[in-house]
This record gives sequence, structure tokens and C-alpha cells, in this order.
Amino acid sequence: MLYKGDFIRKISMAMKKVFSKIINVLIVLVIDKIVLLILENHAYFCTIKTSAMRKYLFIWIYPLLLCVACASKPAEDRSVFVCVNNGQFMQGNKPYYFIGTNFWYGAILGSEGEGGNRERLHNELDFLQKMGVDNLRVLVGTDGERGRKNKVEPTLQCAPGVYNDTILAGLDYLMAELGKRKMTAVLYLNNSWEWSGGYSAYLEWTGHGKAVTPSVDGWTAYTKYVQQFIQSDSAKQLFASYVKDIVMRVNRYTKIKYVDDPAILSWQIGNEPRAFSDENKELFASWMSEVAALIKSLDRNHLVSSGSEGEKGCENDLKLYEKIHADNNIDYLTIHIWPYNWKWIKQDSIAELVVAAKENTGLYISKHLELAQKYNKPMVIEEFGFPRDGFSFDKKSSTVNRNEYYNYIFDLVRQSHDENGLLAGCNFWAWGGFAKQVGHIFWEKGDDYVGDPVQEEQGLNSVFATDDETCRLIENTIKKMK
Repeated sequence: MLYKGDFIRKISMAMKKVFSKIINVLIVLVIDKIVLLILENHAYFCTIKTSAMRKYLFIWIYPLLLCVACASKPAEDRSVFVCVNNGQFMQGNKPYYFIGTNFWYGAILGSEGEGGNRERLHNELDFLQKMGVDNLRVLVGTDGERGRKNKVEPTLQCAPGVYNDTILAGLDYLMAELGKRKMTAVLYLNNSWEWSGGYSAYLEWTGHGKAVTPSVDGWTAYTKYVQQFIQSDSAKQLFASYVKDIVMRVNRYTKIKYVDDPAILSWQIGNEPRAFSDENKELFASWMSEVAALIKSLDRNHLVSSGSEGEKGCENDLKLYEKIHADNNIDYLTIHIWPYNWKWIKQDSIAELVVAAKENTGLYISKHLELAQKYNKPMVIEEFGFPRDGFSFDKKSSTVNRNEYYNYIFDLVRQSHDENGLLAGCNFWAWGGFAKQVGHIFWEKGDDYVGDPVQEEQGLNSVFATDDETCRLIENTIKKMK
């Protein structure tokens, strides 16, 4: 089925292509005539009379003409895509700033198979759109064997290059629905954490032993295992093949190639990619550069981002973070901020430490913004989370302290918007929407997906549609930025 908005878009693009071809032909004819005049009037060329010699000369001349003609393609063809111009996101001739959310399970929800619920997906997107939220950060899909502890199911990539078509259909459907609502997505392709496979799956597939789970085997064992990914050419090659499969995909519902879909804001290398050791730093930076270059070689229309947490995700090495984001194929900077995980707040003193959390957040943002200014690139706070009051997981519990923290970050983005600054947007973690909660704390098969992945307490950092004050805060901030 071709949706109305997609039909109009396709007609528009077709007309642009026709006009572009007409312009190209006219340019070639004009330049051709000029060249012929030169040939006829130049003393040397006047001696050349045979058509054969003329053709020989034009073998060298016409490629130049064609290059000029092709370069004349109107810029309007790409105006529907978000780009970076002088340190700002731009869409058309307007700056693009946003308050968005993480919606990692969107492709699963769009499926008609296990875990799918298109009615809920419609409700979630409509609710977010009503608030003004127009950017979602989405996981393309999970990798690896099913039935593992702390692993999201169902799996997209069951074996190297073997895909669960229902999840691919879910991703297609999600992108079609985003396009209808003029929303955009950041699609991340990998994960350094076990909950979606990522590093671990590729290592297991390439003979590096059974994947390790932090909650079972311990943090040290996990980091020792996943640090092998950056060192493994075979594992990285499998991932590169996956990147090509996804980026070059054609949406089955809209018939639009992903590379031509304005609903994609950015391809993201991974969720919180890490080197996991000091020894891996240089190799890690090289790999990030290689993947960014690969994506750019496949897709000239879309931005590429790292998915990095910032200094915290680069072995606490700001210079490593800088090296990665100085790369010309990385279009903007990303950071993540986790006050609880980073021990800026404690379970029993959230209210008392929220001010300190804001102070630390401001310092963390500032040091990364200095690099954004140095390279004149936008920056996005694409993950930040804050527990509910009293460290509760119940969606009915209050969110006073969370709202205070959210408001602090929202104000920074709004101020940047007002000043045409480099802090271009933020994505709170994460949208739980209309999910139903059950009596147990951790996710079990058949439960609704919330913003918290399977290894985390369900409801801890999720924003639900019933969080009236938080939703109002989001909506009001976005209104101020219009």
C-alpha cells in the first residue's frame, strides 16, 4: 500500500528528476555549442577536419561536460533530509532542534509476529506527536541466540546474515508510520551491551567462545570477553555485512529505499560503543572511522553518528572521544548522561542529591560542547535518565525529582535553540507509553515492552503516558521552541 504522503512525495521527487534531466540536457547542449565555436575558430583546430578526430577529442571533452551537468542537480532534492550546516542541524532552510525520546523497541512493536502490537504503536506515535516529539532513537534489531538471560527477544539476526523477516517488516512499518507523521528516527546498528547481542553475538559467531553475561559471570569477565570485538577482523566483517544489508534495504510498505527515506535522521554505529581497554583505544577509533566511511559510501543523504556516551564511554579519555568525533564522516557529537549509574545520586537520597546531579551534568555537557565548538558540529544528549521518586518502579509513583532534572536539560536545549547554539537536541530515556506493568520487577516473555531493557528494573527510568507532569513539561518545552 502506498500512503497518501508517500505518493505525493514520490510524485514530487519524480517531477524534480524530470526537470533535473531537462536542465542537464540544456547545459550539455550549451557547453557543446561553445566548445564547437572554439574548435571552429581556433587556428590549430581549424586544421582538424575529419569526424574521426573530432570524436577522439570529444571522448575527453564530453566526460567533463557530463560531470558539470550532473553537478547541476538542484539542491532541493536533498532539502527534505536533515543535514549539518555551520554547526547546526538544518531541514530545508530551517534550523532543526528537538526534544525526543528513546524508543528502542519500536521495530518489535511494528511487527505482526511475536512481540508486535501495531495498535499500540499507532497510539504511542500519536501521543508523542501530540506532545510535539518528532525524533525517536530506535534499535534496528537484536542479534544472537534466543533464550539468553537479560537478552531482548525476539531476535532480528538469528545467525550471520539470517534475518527474522517479521522484525524487518516491523522496522519497515515503523519507518512508514514515522514518515506519515513527519517524524524522524536515529537508527542504531550495534550495541556493546548484552541486552541486544551486538558485540557478544558477533564474537560468538566467529569462534571466540560462548557469550558472557555480566549479571551471571561478573563485570570483569564480561569486559574481558567483549574487548575482543575490536581486535577481531572476522567479527567486525560480519557487522560490516549487516550494515550493508540494513542500509541498502527497501521498505516493503512505502517502496522507498532506506537511503532515500527522509524519516531517517541518522545512522548510528552503535549504542554506547566502547573500546573496553586502554590497549584497544587506537584500534577502536580506527574501527569507528571505518564504519562511518562505509555508511557514507552507501548513503549520501543521511547523517552518521557514533552513539558514544562521551568521555565516560571512551575509557575516561576525552582525547579518544575527540579523535572519533573529529572524523569528517561523523556528522555530530553524542553524549549520554546517567546520574544514578555514575553515582551522582543514591537510591536513598535522590531528592537531596538532585542539585548535585544537575551541577555534574552541566560540567559534563560543557566539556563536550567545547569540542563541538572546536569542530563546529552539533551535539545531542541522546540518552539521559533519572529514577522515579524513592527509586520506585511503579508507574503510579511520583516523579518530582525527575521532572526537576528533566527541566534542567530541557532548558539547556531550549536556550541553545534561542541562541542558535550547537546543543541541538536531547532524547530522554525512555518512552514507556501505554505499557502495562505486571507484578514482577524484571521483564519476562509476554510482558509489554517499556523504556527499560530486560536487564533493568521495569519502570525505573521509563516515562509513561500517565506521567502527566512530565508529559506536560515535555510538551510545553517543545512549544517554546516552535
